[in-house]
Amino acid sequence: AIPWPCTFPMKLWLLVNSPCIGSVRWDARGEGLFIDQRLFEQELLGVGPSAAGEVELFRTKNFCSIVRQLNLYGFHKLTVSSTSSVVGLGPAPAAAAGDNSYADGPLHHFWNPHFRFGRPDLLVKIRRLTKASKEKLDAGLEVTSRLPDDLQY
Repeated sequence: AIPWPCTFPMKLWLLVNSPCIGSVRWDARGEGLFIDQRLFEQELLGVGPSAAGEVELFRTKNFCSIVRQLNLYGFHKLTVSSTSSVVGLGPAPAAAAGDNSYADGPLHHFWNPHFRFGRPDLLVKIRRLTKASKEKLDAGLEVTSRLPDDLQY
């Protein structure tokens, strides 16, 4: 089994950078990510006919729970427009090559100021929002976290 890191942002980082995962891709600017809901449910939540089910990355099979996690970690949903485009690091899924949409959809676009292509160092700034950390953010104070032990330098 793959030793997946414990934090949700780190799991998301590995997924969006994996050439084997077709449901999560960087946007064209590398400043946000696109998630194809149906493909994500099949690939990663074990829902549907092509579910691998070998490694359980998330403790849920409900996509709404993933969106809730994104929100708790400060990701914001953006409107997917006709000018949005999907970019991948490896071979793009056939449905994403040459157009701006996935075959299955619905397509979700999320953004976080500390989730950037080529900047894993920013992940420590992504913190799960708790009442205390939300109060700190509202007061203009910085809220940080640390990398999991297996990723310390």
